Amino acid sequence: MIGLRRAVATPAARLGLIRALIGGYTFFYLAKRRKMLREVVRTDPSLFAPVGPVRVLRRPVPTPVADTLNDATLVSTALFTLGAGHRLIGPVHSALVAWTLSYRNSWSMVFHSDNTLVLHTLVLGVSRATDAVSVDALVTGRRPDPHPRYGWPLTLMNALSTATYMLPGIAKVQGPSGWSWVQGDSMRRQVAIDSVRKEVFGSKAPRMAYALYRQRALFTLFAAGSLVLELFAPLALLNRRLGRLWAVAAFGMHWGIRAIMGIRFRYQLSGVSFASWFEVERLLELVRRAR
Repeated sequence: MIGLRRAVATPAARLGLIRALIGGYTFFYLAKRRKMLREVVRTDPSLFAPVGPVRVLRRPVPTPVADTLNDATLVSTALFTLGAGHRLIGPVHSALVAWTLSYRNSWSMVFHSDNTLVLHTLVLGVSRATDAVSVDALVTGRRPDPHPRYGWPLTLMNALSTATYMLPGIAKVQGPSGWSWVQGDSMRRQVAIDSVRKEVFGSKAPRMAYALYRQRALFTLFAAGSLVLELFAPLALLNRRLGRLWAVAAFGMHWGIRAIMGIRFRYQLSGVSFASWFEVERLLELVRRAR
């Protein structure tokens, strides 16, 4: 794990900026899908299969209640991004995001890429993420010194991120292919099936899938690389430089998946998912110098 000495040196601005980045991403993500979310909850109730915290329900909530919760999530996201009233808004926003995304996934396929966003939000919601770079900080005039309280949320976020990669890696080697998955045939077959499915159902498969399909050696390289990134992801927590290298590699892997399969892990593709690995507070220094 990242040592205590480094945690002590963590500035409050780093945690505050990461809160603002994740909050801004969440607001854009949900606002763009507001109409879709209203349509989803009005589909056939027989399609409702609750997941996550929504499993407490036996049947869908009334549509006006669902709409109100969706809009409340947008409002809380805006306040969370600004860092206003965080002691109350932080936990409320975390709960609303977890509920809204779980409720949306209860009506269709489960978008596992939402899990990391929810986990990061839960950590930020209960941390002191507004002691700097926030409305709360402007009102109180606080200028806190670096402290461990600003480091542990980032370390926990990084640990949760690596766990979400390690689990799929374990699933791969425990699946029918076992360790032979590293040879790349399973990945190559998956790319082919996904491309055919897209063509059959009226969408276009990425050109990259056709261009690379015959390159077996490349798929072996891709499979081995992805398996290393996933299974050994927790090792990134041992060293800050190693962690940043892992984050850049994982970011690149998602863009590779986007190019070859057309699958969008939006939170990861944005790069915001990996912000907690870096000293983002340096952006403030660049702004000050530019002025």
